[in-house]
Amino acid sequence: VSHISHDPWKECTAQSPQSAYPSYAVLTAISPSKSDEGSSSQEKEDSSASSSRSLSDFENFPIDPLDEKVTMLVQFLLHKYQMKEPITRADMIDVIKVCNDDFPEILRKAAERMELVFGVDMNEVDPTSHSYVLVNKLGLTYDSRLGGEDNMPKTSLLIIVLGVIFMKGNCATEEEIWEVLNMMDLYSGRKHFIFGEPGKFITQDLVQEEYLEYRQVANSDPPRYEFLWGPRAHAEASKMKLLEFLTKIHESDPRCFPSHYEEALRDEAVRARARPATEAGTSAMGSTQPSAGSGSSSQP
Repeated sequence: VSHISHDPWKECTAQSPQSAYPSYAVLTAISPSKSDEGSSSQEKEDSSASSSRSLSDFENFPIDPLDEKVTMLVQFLLHKYQMKEPITRADMIDVIKVCNDDFPEILRKAAERMELVFGVDMNEVDPTSHSYVLVNKLGLTYDSRLGGEDNMPKTSLLIIVLGVIFMKGNCATEEEIWEVLNMMDLYSGRKHFIFGEPGKFITQDLVQEEYLEYRQVANSDPPRYEFLWGPRAHAEASKMKLLEFLTKIHESDPRCFPSHYEEALRDEAVRARARPATEAGTSAMGSTQPSAGSGSSSQP
């Protein structure tokens, strides 16, 4: 269903999504087989040996038979996401060849990995037919499938960068962003098997899409750069939902970060006030349109 190299994919989808990083390091479980060294050591030159050691350890670990089915289901869901097609329970059961008793747990795990690894939510749209659609988390409308070479969803990388900026006081230096991304084995100029080349993605693609602002730090010599939320991020991303997602990764609670929680509450209040105004404006625009047969004219 999905043309993904078997071993790295298997490790990526089978790992636990929780990772113990500093509170600002908003990381999801995107960990190909060579990435353990990225989170435990900065010795990039040992990446090959670390990769072999990581994969060997993984293969020797007893695998729950259901996890094999979870991996198959995630691959199927990714294919459906790429094709922009809905999914039914019957489709999923047919693909993974599993009995009905085991299916709910497999679906739960697969949906969790789609959320935490790829930043994609699985929403049920018809309880009667058990049909589902896959949508970007946080309501983000960015579609990385349009420009990606392999059409893999990159929403989680966007969420990570937005999260680092938020947790760093709404402005993060380029060094701070890469400190977090390096923990995930993401390096500028090096192609990642899911995210592609992350440097271009965060400094060009997301800037062009107005999710990020990338600017030179004032009076920096030699020049240094920093990231802020762009206008599209402010319009689409709820800071409370973002904080809830980040703390979910750490099995924590938004209130564990009081200053960020207070800011997220203020952001929610602003959004709540803006919503009726937006709806009223839309309604007013509709009411001023002349009816099709009224013969009215805006001319004096």
